[in-house]
Amino acid sequence: MPLKLSYKLKTGVPVEVDGIVPNRLADLSLGAIERLEVQHGNQRLPLAEAFATTGNAADGRLEFSGDLAGVHRIGAGMTAGRIDVAGAAGRHVGSQMTGGEIHLAGSAGDWLGAEMHGGSIHVHGDAGHLVGSAYRGSGRGMTGGTIVVTGNVGDECGHTMRRGTIAIGGSCGDFAGINMIAGSVLVFGDCGARAGAAMRRGTIALLGPRAPRLLPTFQAACRLRPIVLGLLLAEIRRLGLPVAAELAEQEYWLYHGDGLTIGRGEIWVRAA
Repeated sequence: MPLKLSYKLKTGVPVEVDGIVPNRLADLSLGAIERLEVQHGNQRLPLAEAFATTGNAADGRLEFSGDLAGVHRIGAGMTAGRIDVAGAAGRHVGSQMTGGEIHLAGSAGDWLGAEMHGGSIHVHGDAGHLVGSAYRGSGRGMTGGTIVVTGNVGDECGHTMRRGTIAIGGSCGDFAGINMIAGSVLVFGDCGARAGAAMRRGTIALLGPRAPRLLPTFQAACRLRPIVLGLLLAEIRRLGLPVAAELAEQEYWLYHGDGLTIGRGEIWVRAA
């Protein structure tokens, strides 16, 4: 039986739940879990004052429910296990996680999977800005794992990502893959301006029906049918995002850039 945490505070003050992750709670009794502290604004509160708790965490599963839009850092730093969120969640979901699974039935705030190193996150709604990105001043963003967002995301998705895969079922904002070092970003809807700005390596696959305007520092190389795309799409379907298999059979224009850096990044754009 999973540990169930039902949020009960009625406040506009944000709550941060660092350390409330399966790998830390698995060996604790319910009473010990309830005594763990969470951050409420500038105060520390026992978990039991913010959440009604039932069940146990012995099987490595947590279930969050309630109005969680103001609850931040769910799953941050987790190494194993599974977290299910019944609705929306706040910022920094899965930040710096190294393993395990997070499933959100609703939407997520900014910094989803920021600097994550492994594991998987699946958001069945939308997500905010800076998905899988580096924190300001950091040299690397996401370095491993998979992020799947069924809906739309904001700006700077994959900022400075080093490895891993981000799949966006809807559209994304501006600067997708900015400063990208390696990894893969797949966008199945529309993409905003300046995709791949300052990218050095990695792949951005723009699979939507409308081709975006790319920066002039990207140069067309050839028209191709990428063999690896079929493998990526199969993995994304396995993770629960329904994408059309025929996308792997279509042709794409390959662009190299950003020419302002070493120019070894790739952007695939669906051919007309």
